[in-house]
Amino acid sequence: MNQAIVLGSGTSNGIPMLGYHYAPGYLDNPKNHRSRCALLLQGPSGNVLIDCPPELRLQLTKENIDDLEAVIITHSHADHVMGMDDLRSICILRDKEMPIYSLPNYLEDVRRIFPYAFREPPPGLSFPRFKMEEIKPRLQLAGLDIDTFVMVHGDLPVVGIRVNELAYITDVSFIPEEVMDQLEGLDVLILDALRFRPHPNHFNLEQALEVVKKLNPKNTYLTHLTHDFDHDKTNQELPANVELAYDGLKLSF
Repeated sequence: MNQAIVLGSGTSNGIPMLGYHYAPGYLDNPKNHRSRCALLLQGPSGNVLIDCPPELRLQLTKENIDDLEAVIITHSHADHVMGMDDLRSICILRDKEMPIYSLPNYLEDVRRIFPYAFREPPPGLSFPRFKMEEIKPRLQLAGLDIDTFVMVHGDLPVVGIRVNELAYITDVSFIPEEVMDQLEGLDVLILDALRFRPHPNHFNLEQALEVVKKLNPKNTYLTHLTHDFDHDKTNQELPANVELAYDGLKLSF
């Protein structure tokens, strides 16, 4: 059985957010500690990483992940790419370039942010090495057939994925109808639900639940969460078969 691991389930600030003072007891629950969003797909022949948040090294070492076949970047906001330098050690130890799949404009952003990953290092230094690949509607990676699609994040395109009966949709404010059609018959949906109040670039809880009602997956896990959500309290108030994701959540697909 293949497995997905929610490496991070938090919004761009992470939880606890720097400078914010929490109510007594809120941080006593480890599931209220949320690092920035990332997902790992464990297939028959390897691991595929979706996004590289700033905590990437900590996320992967926590789950004892020491190799990756490829990386998919959903978009190039800081909370999804600023951990890419942590891929350096895998490139060095495995002596290989890391394939990076994304939309063309986000591949260019990666080149701009990490220019040293595309040139030979001076003697005595080691750099990460990225091999840029334009994303296709279907990718075959780690023994998995991964379907990709493009949705809307504010005024930006953002990549979502479906593999078997699991879909991962983070950082989204609008899902086109043709994509909704691709999301029918899911066993597991992992979906953006930033906060209670509306947001211009993300689904809030109400909007996410509307999507869940339309798609009717067997199970839904909400991600990219702010500290609006107290994990245990919120789960008691959500509809049947809908829960908050948390860092370290493992799901079979």
